[in-house]
Amino acid sequence: MRRFLADFLFLLAAWTLVIKYIFPVWYAVHYGEPAMTYVMWDFWWVAHLWLGWALLKQPRYLFALGITVSVVEIVIVVTKFVMFLSAPQWDVWRTNWFINKVFVLACFVLLLAYLLRNRKAVTS
Repeated sequence: MRRFLADFLFLLAAWTLVIKYIFPVWYAVHYGEPAMTYVMWDFWWVAHLWLGWALLKQPRYLFALGITVSVVEIVIVVTKFVMFLSAPQWDVWRTNWFINKVFVLACFVLLLAYLLRNRKAVTS
């Protein structure tokens, strides 16, 4: 399960780079707009890479890092969902964002459950 979660985090990081940077830059350039017009600045992908690496290497701080990032991500995503779903406006950008956040939420709920169930294995 640890390997699956690490791979999930690496995939989320790559997907985030594509939908928040590469696709928006391509779209803007393709339609003659400034390249950064649609970029959604977000550096959570760095934390996802770090946490994925930590799951594979199991440093002493893995449990604390995993719990902290999971709880913060879950709180942020749920809060953003509540705000968005109170008056949703669907377009390509918000749909990309929403789909990404569904997977982020799933990943971190799974990770939190895994860490809480396997605390001894993760901390030793």
